Amino acid sequence: MHEHLLILGITIVILGYGYFSRLLGRLNISGPMVFVTVGILLSPLVLGGEPVRPNAEAVQIVAEIALIVVLFSDASAISLARLKPIWKLPSRLLFVAMPISILLTYITAKLFFPEEHSALYLMLLALILAPTDAALGKAVVSDTRLPEKVRNTINVESGLNDGIVFPLLLMVLALMAGDSGQSQSGGPLLYIARQILFGALAGALVGWLGARLGRWSIDRGWMEPQYYNLVPLALAIFAYYFAEFLGGNGYIGAFFGGLLLGNSDETLRRHVEEFAESEGELLVMVSFLIFGLVFVPASLPYWDLKALLFALLSLTLLRMLPVAVGFGRLKLDLPTRLFIGWFGPRGIASILYILVAAHQLGGFPGHERIIAVAALTILLSIFLHGLSAQPLVRLYARWVKSTD
Repeated sequence: MHEHLLILGITIVILGYGYFSRLLGRLNISGPMVFVTVGILLSPLVLGGEPVRPNAEAVQIVAEIALIVVLFSDASAISLARLKPIWKLPSRLLFVAMPISILLTYITAKLFFPEEHSALYLMLLALILAPTDAALGKAVVSDTRLPEKVRNTINVESGLNDGIVFPLLLMVLALMAGDSGQSQSGGPLLYIARQILFGALAGALVGWLGARLGRWSIDRGWMEPQYYNLVPLALAIFAYYFAEFLGGNGYIGAFFGGLLLGNSDETLRRHVEEFAESEGELLVMVSFLIFGLVFVPASLPYWDLKALLFALLSLTLLRMLPVAVGFGRLKLDLPTRLFIGWFGPRGIASILYILVAAHQLGGFPGHERIIAVAALTILLSIFLHGLSAQPLVRLYARWVKSTD
């Protein structure tokens, strides 16, 4: 497909969805659902011709920037003062439920795909499907009818889990490529700890200093209003690269940069939200269109009933059971545990992980089925979580109201 035809297709779908986005939202049709569908319609599956092979590096850059913007903007909306009383909830999700989910997914993958002799590829699959994407169930984190602790818990988990999993993913990829350099300096646990700690510190420093400098400039009338939106975007990307430069994880840096900026200056926080709802949204939607255009056609030949069952288990039992168990004895009723457990959609981070793995491994020769299973899980998540978000929010909100 000619590049200009692809650009024209993206333009038309943005216009079409933009004009009717609110109407489609009332019908439980989300942006990711529309853009993935259009990507499939523009692919060789429908139009015929050769498989689409866009520049892998360019696609990865788009997905990376989209994820950085999402992490930064989501974190900026979190109030640390309001998060303090419920910090145990996201902590349980990140450090108890998520490891259990990764282990269960790995064991289930071994049972479903015994022909896959590479244990590292099965672990790669489990790690690709570990991070969640709150953007696929936006109604969940934005609907004020829901308890704030539930919304913040889902948002914080979505913001931090991809950054925590990414160092593990890099270690597995290094082992697959026969490179032990990732863990030479102190072992794998020290490597992961350094990625998390340095990423958080670097991002927090960028966010706090960026907010202070922004307020100082705004108060003196030195900043043009049109840069109120652009400066936070630049800070998000700078936080990512500053964390990477110091040996930390850039995605954790982006999250903590947004967290400190949002809690340090209300004006800049509002403009981060404005940017995320316009320009940032565009990056995210284009990433989903690329997913439908490239990944779905490439994965389709490897999909069968076994792949479908595994994908459904990944979105339900392998996610919801660890969440229900992971909260332990915390005073949290079963409906809330199940609600939080269900809203663990797979999206931008999982797509980016596949791109990173393909880039470092030079593709997946002989292991295409494993990556196809991950793509099927993401595709199902886009539609199942998108369609269920508003109905389940209404149902859960009514239940919460009835128990007050």
